Amino acid sequence: MPTLLTFGDSNTHGTPPIVNRSEYHRFGADVRWPQVCWRALGAGWDLVEEGLPGRTAQYDDPVMGAHMNGRDGLKIALQSHGPVDVMTLMLGTNDVKARFASTPEMVVAGIAGLLDIALSAEMQTRHGGFKVLLICPPPVEEVGPIAGEFFGGAARSRALPPLYSALARARGVGFLDAGPMITVSPVDGIHYAPDAHLTLGRAVAQAVQAL
Repeated sequence: MPTLLTFGDSNTHGTPPIVNRSEYHRFGADVRWPQVCWRALGAGWDLVEEGLPGRTAQYDDPVMGAHMNGRDGLKIALQSHGPVDVMTLMLGTNDVKARFASTPEMVVAGIAGLLDIALSAEMQTRHGGFKVLLICPPPVEEVGPIAGEFFGGAARSRALPPLYSALARARGVGFLDAGPMITVSPVDGIHYAPDAHLTLGRAVAQAVQAL
């Protein structure tokens, strides 16, 4: 039975658009895009959801904690589950927060570091070889209750797709640009509405099958 590992942040976790930042909510399995993808792949697949709200590609978050750094998280995920056959990687949204002062190139450098881990001889050997699909998230919008955290993030995130695409080609992994397919919710400018989860999940399933 092939296994799909979805590694990402709150949008992989299934966080709805934020209205009150002090409350925790999560979409059900009928909505979340990894589950949509899993169902679209058909019988015979196993799914591991590894989405952590606040996760970055490379930064210890001074507010949310050092465990938000995706580098250690990816190592833990790949050593906790397996054998993995396909891994999706969708991060970078939180890396454009104002407090990290990232340029688009720095965000992509963080993604490159995660690909280094996933494609390392250690991890590939551990799982008997697995494919990677790099997903560029749609651009953020600076609206809603968490807009201040993402000051300047809209422009930074709009510059990411060609950089992600070039990195995917250089590393020989699959690539999917989510931006032309879905948009973030106008409620908070970061998270996805249910219809976006549905669209993304189906598109990821097609991309996984193409690998």
